[in-house]
Amino acid sequence: MSLATAPAQAPGRSRGPARPWPLIGAVVLTLGLIALSLSVGVYDILGSDDGAQMFAITRIPRTVTLVLSGAVMAMCGLVMQMITQNRFVEPTTTGTTEWAGLGLLIVLIVAPGASLLTKMIVAVAAAFIGTLVFFVFLQRVTLKSSVIVPIVGMMLAAVVGALSTYIALETNMLQSMGVWFQGSFTSAIKGQYEPMWAVLIVVVIVFIAADRFTAAGLGEEFATNIGLNYRMVVLLGTGLIALATGIVTVVVGQLPFLGLIVPNVVSLFRGDNLRSNLPWVAFTGIWIVTICDIIARVVIMPFEVPVSIILAFVGAVVFVVLLLRIRRRG
Repeated sequence: MSLATAPAQAPGRSRGPARPWPLIGAVVLTLGLIALSLSVGVYDILGSDDGAQMFAITRIPRTVTLVLSGAVMAMCGLVMQMITQNRFVEPTTTGTTEWAGLGLLIVLIVAPGASLLTKMIVAVAAAFIGTLVFFVFLQRVTLKSSVIVPIVGMMLAAVVGALSTYIALETNMLQSMGVWFQGSFTSAIKGQYEPMWAVLIVVVIVFIAADRFTAAGLGEEFATNIGLNYRMVVLLGTGLIALATGIVTVVVGQLPFLGLIVPNVVSLFRGDNLRSNLPWVAFTGIWIVTICDIIARVVIMPFEVPVSIILAFVGAVVFVVLLLRIRRRG
């Protein structure tokens, strides 16, 4: 039984050119945005005596975190959409982020002095459990519309979020929870951002297992007929999504709708070939997160707006546009 009723993404259709020039242009654009991110900030890096030290402590870690989180969360959204056969799901519309936040909150209450690695491990475990709960629920319930799937996910996320808020209120941890979950790159400094390098494991494995995720996206029966262990592929995808979401939640916070925006925008221009789209999904995720973060830094400078607010606005607009496209197509 399929996890959702939306049509599977066909593995062979791709509109992207085979020439290397577009990818070279994407690399150049990415390097330009990285340079712009490194140059934006309130502190005068060039005119201060300790400018080089501050550049290494704040600017470089923040930009590295932007690149890694943007790429991995966009790719996780694509993997989740393939596994569920639904274009409207991603970690923030299935409750994965809220489960990771609940795990982090439990660590803050039980062991407030725990290391960043401990917080990350518990958040990843909670995200894994939450994602499995969502998948199991979809397997047990027959859904007539693909739009219902993210709605169910948001309902589950709301329940988990309400539980987290209740626990935080009872333990006087509401303010701490808000700081951790606000979705801002201000905490990405030297000594705090290093766990983000672990998401490179997710990026590499997704590239290696792209064909398996594509086959799994065509349904359990098809995957089984070609000799693929469907449940193991789903379990692998769930583990990768949980690992990336848990790490990003601990270091950055929530990045809403990123995994929804990027795969759908890329598929509009390039079709649905997962393997050929992966580099473009990674690049587009980096572009969106970096641009939103630069806007967040300069819009009310010297203060800063949480990047999650800008991403939520952009994601909500894209979500509505996708719904209207489906309605026009009947």
